[in-house]
Amino acid sequence: MVGFVLRRIAVSILVLLAASFIMYVLSANAGDPLQDLRESSAPNRDQLIAARVAALDLDTPVPLRYFLWLGGAAQCLIPFAGSCDLGTTISNAKVLDILPTAMISTVQLVTVSLIVAILLGIAVGIITALRQYSGFDFSVTLLSFFLYSLPSFLIAVLLKEFVALGFNDFLQSETNIPIGVIIAITVVSAFVWQAAVGGALKRRLVTAGISGAATAALLVYFDLTNWFRNPGFGPVGILLLTVGVAVLTTALVAGLENRRALIVAGVNGLIGYICYFALQGLLDISSFGTLVILALAAVAVGLLTGWLLGGPDRGQAMRIGVIVAVLVGAFIVLDRFMQSWPQYTSNPRINNRPIATVGASTPGFTGDVWLTGIDTFTHLLLPTIALLLISFAGYTRYARSGLLEVMGQDYIRTARAKGLSERTVVMRHALRNMLIPIATLVATDVGALLGGAVITERVFAISGMGSLFVSSLQRIDVNPIMGYFLVIAFTAILFNFLADLAYAALDPRVRVAA
Repeated sequence: MVGFVLRRIAVSILVLLAASFIMYVLSANAGDPLQDLRESSAPNRDQLIAARVAALDLDTPVPLRYFLWLGGAAQCLIPFAGSCDLGTTISNAKVLDILPTAMISTVQLVTVSLIVAILLGIAVGIITALRQYSGFDFSVTLLSFFLYSLPSFLIAVLLKEFVALGFNDFLQSETNIPIGVIIAITVVSAFVWQAAVGGALKRRLVTAGISGAATAALLVYFDLTNWFRNPGFGPVGILLLTVGVAVLTTALVAGLENRRALIVAGVNGLIGYICYFALQGLLDISSFGTLVILALAAVAVGLLTGWLLGGPDRGQAMRIGVIVAVLVGAFIVLDRFMQSWPQYTSNPRINNRPIATVGASTPGFTGDVWLTGIDTFTHLLLPTIALLLISFAGYTRYARSGLLEVMGQDYIRTARAKGLSERTVVMRHALRNMLIPIATLVATDVGALLGGAVITERVFAISGMGSLFVSSLQRIDVNPIMGYFLVIAFTAILFNFLADLAYAALDPRVRVAA
């Protein structure tokens, strides 16, 4: 394994050097970085040209200039030296100063969309595979190909028009939810649930009736309580969500017949529900660091309860404990964000139009961790959805095809012949092998998401990596372009390396030779 890692690092360095040289030469020869000054009528034009030539070493041949840049970039590998130098921009700003700011917005955007796309895509892909050739399968397939074929800028424009503007107008108008919208959502919910559950006609009709009635009742409740303007789970909502998470996690991971697993899930759910009341005062004065500490505490509690109460299969019980503890904690934090929603929307800078269509934050807006968190969420919501929808289509197709291929293998038939439940066959035997092609897709999708972020950031006017790259390319500003390239190349190489390691972890037949 050590030899494999060292070889991959050496190859990655060679690839990075070759690619960076090609990128530097192409970008440096893409135009004239002095064009704006040559066309200027300023009386000190010659002095400005001379200053830019000296600052950017423009009088040095491009290949030699690359090695000058490489010497400064190589110093970034020396930890704690403080000598990292990625050059300066045309406007004489250090690339190392502007790059982190641009990275924050892009990393937030890409990370959330990637995680949600993976989880949602795999879940829907599994359901479609288990309901092969059903109406749900055909509908998801059609939707996936439709989303996959749409360009990201078109999705972004549609989201701005029909989601942001429509929801903001609804909040400002203070009117009730139109009855047509309630009926349409109810019908869609009933169709999706009955198709996902499947089974005999009677079972599907019952599922459709229950899910449709529950959806309609929930929308009416939201309408009567003005929930969209004053949202929140409350004690009853947190209790229902906690019970649902505990039961669903146990059913998927261990099965409801496993009493120890059910006890572990119940204990973590109970601890989380008690914390909902006990932590309200602390959450009012919390910072981001406090939330990180609470998240680590939730993981520790889940592991500890699983180890103490898990019995013979402690590993499984610990996984259940962590999942339940983290999800219940997430619901508690989400409820606290919701409590700050009225204060956020009533702010004069927001003016009851919270879903933003431009920028990564509201200019001049300040507040505690809850208000600034909501502001970040409302600004990144639409661009995240735009990137998510495209990635979701790919993960759904890969998950479906991967599970169908695995379910036809001999070891799956053997597991069923031994009398194992379908849940055990799918979750313990098929799921792990299905994830092998997904690992490859994740490695390639990261680069695709970062590339798509260039267009998405342009549409939503977000000052991220994409905006930095486009503006630098237009001005033939090589150093920021190379800063963007380093981040993208390093991320792509890292995820491909992690994908190789994931193969060995997911498939015992894969062995990494030294």
